[in-house]
Amino acid sequence: MPTKLPEDHVYTFNAEFEELFLSAPDGARLNALKFYAENPKGLILYFHGNAGDLSRWGRIVVPFTDLGYDVLIMDYRTYGKSTGKLSEKALYADAQLFYDRALEKYAAQDIIIYGRSLGASIATHLASNNNPKKLILETPFYSLQETAQERFPFLPTKQLLKYKMPSFKFIQKVSRPIRIFHGTKDNVVSYESGKKLFESILHDHKKMYTIEDGGHNNLSDFETYWEGIRKELR
Repeated sequence: MPTKLPEDHVYTFNAEFEELFLSAPDGARLNALKFYAENPKGLILYFHGNAGDLSRWGRIVVPFTDLGYDVLIMDYRTYGKSTGKLSEKALYADAQLFYDRALEKYAAQDIIIYGRSLGASIATHLASNNNPKKLILETPFYSLQETAQERFPFLPTKQLLKYKMPSFKFIQKVSRPIRIFHGTKDNVVSYESGKKLFESILHDHKKMYTIEDGGHNNLSDFETYWEGIRKELR
């Protein structure tokens, strides 16, 4: 569910930030925003959900700067000002491109990879191939195929899906600490899907934060979410 932005769109946020573009090997031009904390402890590399663009997601990530982290967030191909042909393979490659860019200014042990919903699968794939400080997932799914089957049981989703995104396979290769935040009343990605993903993690450096009555898009309305986030970013 991407939304487009005109090339001359001017972002406005109540925070210090800069806009940047990265070029992918195939010629795609990827738009991103970098937000700055006053005395940063490191960087959060944030991968957003399937809807909207940076004009919306920028506002969502600004609070992390108040907790002492710079934030780098990209728009996927066909989203916002980003261009290029969209595919599952391209999403993973673009994520690695941004991680490599982050490594130019931050040590790996100072980078937290954060993924929300669809972005959680991209973030997990990225973490499985790198060594960040930590992986934080918000409302993640076990696999896109399973989530599609839950939501549309009357459709042959296995045959229809172009994107597989088997997060449970990726997460088993992540060696770094993993934190999952999920609401019990999520009607987009079920709490059970997030819990099943958590249980598939092979190491003990993991923790799941259950947000009672939390939905898919409102975890930030709950103090229990922020208590967990503050603890993890301490």
